[in-house]
Amino acid sequence: MFIAETFLSLQGEGMLAGVPSFFIRSSGCNLRCRWCDTPYTSWLPEGGRRPVAELVAEAVASRARYAVVTGGEPLLQRELGQLTGALRSAGLHVTVETAGTLDPEFDCDLLSLSPKTSNSDPPGRDRERHRRLRAELGPARRLLARFPEHQLKFVVEDADDLPEVLTLLEALGAAEPSRVLLMAQGRSAAEVAARAPAVAALCLEHGFRYTPRLHMDLFGGGRGV
Repeated sequence: MFIAETFLSLQGEGMLAGVPSFFIRSSGCNLRCRWCDTPYTSWLPEGGRRPVAELVAEAVASRARYAVVTGGEPLLQRELGQLTGALRSAGLHVTVETAGTLDPEFDCDLLSLSPKTSNSDPPGRDRERHRRLRAELGPARRLLARFPEHQLKFVVEDADDLPEVLTLLEALGAAEPSRVLLMAQGRSAAEVAARAPAVAALCLEHGFRYTPRLHMDLFGGGRGV
């Protein structure tokens, strides 16, 4: 697989926030989010090819009970199914994090689906392709149908994003608010903190979950956290 980095850390976001986890971060993405916090896996993908068996052995050696396959966009990797199957066979709980623009075959214990809204649209020549890909909801619908254990995670800047989030939830047929998580957009702990009260208020209003970004609070963001 084309891998940017592997590391042991605390899961920073979502239903499993705070859980010690081994992260396998693939490199390469078909989207170009303007606020991407891992541009070394998207705008300028870095890394190299690593055997699946080596990645699984490293995950087991970490002694973590949870593995997170993230990116970039891990669903681009043709070896994804082989990796997730081997991790689960080794006894690890596997989360796969994706924007949901693709739906290849793979296994996981928790699907972390992060549909993108217009606040992600980049400037310049990448804009139209990005918008076209994020607007195609067929793959996301099929993923949600396959994985009842899922979370839907939305990056929110302010209350103006909520109508689009609600429209997406309706289009996806997602009816359980407890599986919907709102996350404040920011590339630093300070930026996230500045938006957090408004995002928390939206969660209270709509019955959604608020998700922190613990890795930024604890480690300052960046690589390997």
